[in-house]
Amino acid sequence: MNTEYKFRNAPPRASALIESLRGLGYSSATAIADIIDNSIAAKANHVYITFHWQVNSPSKSYISILDDGFGMEECELDHAMCLGDKSPLEQRNENDLGRFGLGLKTASFSQCRSLTVASKKDNMVSCLRWDLDILAANDAWSLLEGPAKGSEALIEPLSMVKSGTIVLLEQLDRIITPGFNEQNLLDLIDDVEKHLSMVFHRYLESQHPKFKISINRRNLIPWDPFLSNNPLTWQSPEDRLPGNIRVQGFVLPHKDHLTAEEYSLAAGPDGWTAQQGFYVYRNHRLLVAGSWLGLGQGRTWTKEEAGKLARIRLDLSNMTDADWKIDIRKSNAKPPVSLKSRLIRLAEDTRQRAKQVFVHRSKPYASRATKPIIQAWRAEHDSIGVRYRIDQLHPCIQNVLMAAGPLTPDIKAMLRVIEETVPIQRIWLDTSEGREAPQAGFAEEAPEEVNTILEIVYRNMITNKGISSTHARELLMQTEPFQNFPKLINDLPDIK
Repeated sequence: MNTEYKFRNAPPRASALIESLRGLGYSSATAIADIIDNSIAAKANHVYITFHWQVNSPSKSYISILDDGFGMEECELDHAMCLGDKSPLEQRNENDLGRFGLGLKTASFSQCRSLTVASKKDNMVSCLRWDLDILAANDAWSLLEGPAKGSEALIEPLSMVKSGTIVLLEQLDRIITPGFNEQNLLDLIDDVEKHLSMVFHRYLESQHPKFKISINRRNLIPWDPFLSNNPLTWQSPEDRLPGNIRVQGFVLPHKDHLTAEEYSLAAGPDGWTAQQGFYVYRNHRLLVAGSWLGLGQGRTWTKEEAGKLARIRLDLSNMTDADWKIDIRKSNAKPPVSLKSRLIRLAEDTRQRAKQVFVHRSKPYASRATKPIIQAWRAEHDSIGVRYRIDQLHPCIQNVLMAAGPLTPDIKAMLRVIEETVPIQRIWLDTSEGREAPQAGFAEEAPEEVNTILEIVYRNMITNKGISSTHARELLMQTEPFQNFPKLINDLPDIK
């Protein structure tokens, strides 16, 4: 010890510290997810979650999480139940989902006052318990041996696994509050199920075929935020960043290209608008579900209706926790300054593609056109703001003006009136209230209706401009809104 300094022993008060740790901000879903991380680290194949409602005495309701992992010997369990047994600065196994040595305890304390952990290894069962009421009475770090009196039967499910661990949460004071009833518990189970299906979806999918999570004997179905198996989902090439970080952008299909069931499922636990943004993973475990991570061009991006189809997968290793400022709850991440510019470029491209799909109700791959689309409207930016003008070079407008003769001034005046009366506020309100872009681009129109207009434009292009049928069809492939009807364009007959 360095004798240059004088030291005093200043241990924290046990009851005060524990009660403070209870306020870290876990929900029931995030707390249980944190507990499951330990099951995955123990190579469990199945995690069995049980919510038990005690009808006659709700305060005796409990939650148990059982796994069939490696299990722990008595000394291992002793370390696991200590707070902060490992420093976050220690080197961890590359597949370790933990970091602070607090997750199991803080997650559990956020929900209950009695935490019992029993573990089975080599046919030996060890059991330790924290009881916050006893801890408060003694104001000492009193780790108890064995389950609470009357709860012995609750750890008996360990007998159904060769090895494994059961975590028992009792005295659920943060859940069973005044007025809480059985229906509230069922609603809570639904929330937990949705969250776990999202957080562990990559473990529940084909790459981990043996891993399962069940709640009250019902297996969870993974929720893929990216609709990876849908052929209409646009995917960027995977980009690799320093630190073995991988990032890939996705634009999901427009509602018009999904069934009602597909659209409802793809919305995710918090809905379409809330679920846009980055999905940050560490070792396939989802940490952040839908956030722009404080990034933006000039100002921080916000979650807008027009960007709700944009989702970006970002994979970290657990060696980058400090750089990304991963917190104890594994629910927050902040990108390092050195990577922000590259992440912004990728995200901006994905956002712009998503906005095109949202506004034009098109398929994501429609934005892959090698040449720019000739649009009927253009935006003019000046010091006052933005004005929307009809582009008189659009083939339809151009054809009419070329054939107008003495009516040209009248037609131009009509176009100006249309420009000055675009119902921008009405469109904005309808979009924000309806959470969907107004229909455009011949949406829901029968092919016959579209073809009638298309044939008129096609013939006028050939007659007025003197171009060939082949060239006219090529131009229509690049002209809004006809670019969405390639088959109708290809079926147009040659005109001599």
